[in-house]
This record gives sequence, C-alpha cells and structure tokens, in this order.
Amino acid sequence: MNEGVQQAQGANQSSPSQSSQVKSATRTLDIIEYVVASGRALVAQEIATALGIPVSSLSYLLSTLVEREYLVRDGRRYSAGPGLARLQASDRGFTLADRAAPLVRTLRVQLNETTSFFIRDGWEVEAIVTESSEQALRYSVPQGRRLPMHALASGKALLGALDDAELDRYFRESERGKFTPSTVTDEKTLRRQIREARKTGYAMTDEEFSLGIVGIARLVLMNGEPVGSLSVAVPKVRFTDDLHARVADLLDRTAGLLEAS
Repeated sequence: MNEGVQQAQGANQSSPSQSSQVKSATRTLDIIEYVVASGRALVAQEIATALGIPVSSLSYLLSTLVEREYLVRDGRRYSAGPGLARLQASDRGFTLADRAAPLVRTLRVQLNETTSFFIRDGWEVEAIVTESSEQALRYSVPQGRRLPMHALASGKALLGALDDAELDRYFRESERGKFTPSTVTDEKTLRRQIREARKTGYAMTDEEFSLGIVGIARLVLMNGEPVGSLSVAVPKVRFTDDLHARVADLLDRTAGLLEAS
C-alpha cells in the first residue's frame, strides 16, 4: 500500500474523541425521539433500558435536555418540553434571547471565558443570556439583574448607540455610582469612552464593576437598530494582548452572525 493511500485511510478514521461525540449526539436524539414517540412521561430507568444507555451517561444527557427545555421533568418522570415546539415555530416565534443563546454558548466554548448578551433597559443593562467560563478562576454574570450602564463594557457599547440628544438626557438623569476605585463616573471621561465606542463598535472596562475583571463588548445591530451587545468578561491575570485580539475578532464574527439572522 503506498503512502498516499495510507494517508487517505488515516484521514477517514475517526479519533476516539470524535467517535464519543458522535455517540453522545446520537444518544441525545434517540432520547428525544423515544420520549416523544412513547406519548407518556417516562422514568430514567425506562429510557436507559429501552435505549441501552448507562444510567451514569443518561443522567447528564437528561439534565442537558431539561435545561434546554427539550424535555420537562416532573418528579422522576420526563416528557416532551416546549423547546421541541419552538424548533417548528415560525420566524416570529423566536425571541432575541433564542437567537443569541446558541451563539453565546459557542463563543464561550471558543474562549472558555464568561460570555453574555445584554439588552438596554432604561439607563441600565440586563443580561438575557449568559454562559460562565468553566475555568477555576472565572466571573459569573447575574442573568436577569439590571446593572448600571456606565460600569459595564456592554453598557458603554450601548451608550455609544445613543444619539446626542439621548446621550445628553442620560447624563442628566442617570445615577453613576462608584463600584471600585477604577469606576469611571465623570461625564468628560465617559463621553470620551463613548466616542471611542461609536468609532470602533467596541467598549472596554478595566476593573470598573468588579475588581480583577476586564470586560470587552461589541454592539449588535439588526436592521440598522441597536438591539443589544455581546460581551466577554475575563480575569485580568489572563487578559493578554493576544487574548484581547482574539476576543475582539470572535466578538465581531459572532455579532455578524447574529445581525445576519
């Protein structure tokens, strides 16, 4: 057998990790199809016996499916969840959070840093989707809690989307508290940062809301209108120039995918 044929055969062989991933994906689909086809709520042992899945593996897969709402759990029993109906919904059936969630998860996997999608609510921002880093040293973003625009990178990115009249009103009406010694609260400095965000599409914070945390965010537009911002929060000890460049590049690509949707 010549070298070229050997190389071709090697390229077609799956690695153990690839085989494991395919097996896990197949099992996940089998679980969904079996539960839906059964037409009744099933206990985990019934699913494990029917599909030949070890209970230890099944537990993780069921938890993931419940978290994503493809299944619902009632006591010990599992049945089809609302996530399955969403997959068949018309375009209008998907919320902004639905559209952002898979992209936020992918961005977190690519960087293994905490990634979020924020929307503006008055003079505050709220994370409607967030995925925490799996590293031991990490920052968690409180989902559903309203946070001040001036102290977060996502907020500064969204401030950059305001027109001059709205921005003037923001400075008249907002309360800009100090969360760390580095929090920027004065109007002159904030306006300079906002001008930079308008020019680049990005905004940054350096230990302004939480000590030891650097944030970088990118504005997201849909049909020319600002709808939110994607952000990544990184412990400062890991925030190198190389990581900064990689985060900015992936934020740009991810925002582009969301804007195209």
